[in-house]
Amino acid sequence: MTILYIEDEKSIRENLTKMLTLLFKKCLSFENGKDAINYFENNKVDILLTDINLVDINGIDIIKKIRQTNEDIPIILLTAYLETDYLLDAIKYEVTEYLNKPINFELLLKSFEKAAKKIVSKGNYFFTLNNNLEYRFLNKELFDKENNKSISLTSNELKFFELLIKNSNRVVTYDEIKNEVWSNSLEVTDSAFKNLLTKLRQKIGKDIILNISKVGYKLNI
Repeated sequence: MTILYIEDEKSIRENLTKMLTLLFKKCLSFENGKDAINYFENNKVDILLTDINLVDINGIDIIKKIRQTNEDIPIILLTAYLETDYLLDAIKYEVTEYLNKPINFELLLKSFEKAAKKIVSKGNYFFTLNNNLEYRFLNKELFDKENNKSISLTSNELKFFELLIKNSNRVVTYDEIKNEVWSNSLEVTDSAFKNLLTKLRQKIGKDIILNISKVGYKLNI
């Protein structure tokens, strides 16, 4: 998952970012709340971790802004003080956890577990391909929403498809695909590669996977 972390104290931000990088697929850390909101509005984020007392904007105001467009994302608040008014506001905006500084890492890890369970329970860990198709990571399931049914994918199709999803912002090279999908990439024939691509396109739509000539493939979403 991806976590967005907001903290204006440089030393705290840098140290915690190192730890978050080990726990999450991606950690985006910001010292400026407004920059963080801008990133959130234009990118996929799974969990938000933010200090309340920021220089440019209050942490509760960040939550209010985010809740206008996303009612479900788990939010964990950090503060150096026991602020009752903020705590009441946090409850109103369905904050997952409210933790005091200095950070107790055991409690923080439990907060992440709680946040992950919330994501799972709401079925929100999915990747939207178009109006009809979405990929559900937890079940490794391609789901046709229009016809309310799952589309079966083979093991190799899943590996290929997830590689494209996880790198949806760039072109995935031929070698990367071969190394990910097949145990021995040196023995993969052009015929086997094209056969896999053709069958996957038949299931998800031929226009979703783009071929970038002499480079590789990327998703067109």
